[in-house]
Amino acid sequence: MIDILTGIFPYAIAFTIPLLVTSLGGLFSERSGVVNIGLEGLMVMGSFAGAITISNLEAYLPNGSIWIGIMVAGIVSGIFSLLHAFASIHLKANQVISGTAINMIAGAITVFFARNITGSGNIRIQLGLQRVSIPILRDIPLLGDMFFSNTYLTTWVVIAILIFSKFVIYNTAFGLRLRACGEHPQAAAAAGINVFLIRYIAVFISGILAGFGGAIILVTYSGEFNGSVAGLGFLALAALIFGQWKPLGILGATFFFGFASTIANVSQAIPALATIPGIILKVFPYVVTLIALVLFSKSSQAPKAAGEPFDQGKR
Repeated sequence: MIDILTGIFPYAIAFTIPLLVTSLGGLFSERSGVVNIGLEGLMVMGSFAGAITISNLEAYLPNGSIWIGIMVAGIVSGIFSLLHAFASIHLKANQVISGTAINMIAGAITVFFARNITGSGNIRIQLGLQRVSIPILRDIPLLGDMFFSNTYLTTWVVIAILIFSKFVIYNTAFGLRLRACGEHPQAAAAAGINVFLIRYIAVFISGILAGFGGAIILVTYSGEFNGSVAGLGFLALAALIFGQWKPLGILGATFFFGFASTIANVSQAIPALATIPGIILKVFPYVVTLIALVLFSKSSQAPKAAGEPFDQGKR
């Protein structure tokens, strides 16, 4: 059983990481008071931008094209997210409708460009990140095989982003202003905080991180852009809620989804799970999430002003 666990663990981590970084993007946006259900579309945009960049550079920069592609994905998705920011903050549009529009526009426009560029809706890359093992740490009994063997470098980059995000949100002046804008924007404005600016920055950050998520899927286990990220943006949003809008809670929720989904995908190769219908294992994480949301809805710690347009003149 230990051998099976250590064997599937690296794959569970690979599935968890894009979910984690995308959920962290949603965390910044919603902590500022802007609900962002457009994470799915932002991931698609990041996957598209990363695929275009890498496919054009990999022949000239075989080692650097992947990281350049990830950075371009973040920048493009960040810029694209400003459409949601403008509609939600300046136009005071319904944030759920605006996020839905982002998802629809991203899927349509990226497939349109992909078909005009390649003749189909797919963009395949030849290069992807290679799994590596970290010297010394990989020799730690059990933990070495689970965490430090056959891992992608993006895993540790995203863990660093998680730690940095937690520090920024809870230990910096910007983090205090961010949380104030999401809880009591009128009081924040009265204290001299530019609520509009903070919310724009937060949504922009959410776009960057969601773009990273889409690009990481591309360079790790996908290998091509096909106009979809298989609903992982919505799963990241569920993990954000399940994790109670807290960085460590999100880490736990995304790991649960990643591990449960990996178990479902490899269940037929595990004798103990082969007798369980695959459909049950595939829907298991979603059903548990719904049950958890129902049970803990009264104690939910969502930002109080999340989803509410800010009126500068209102007191």
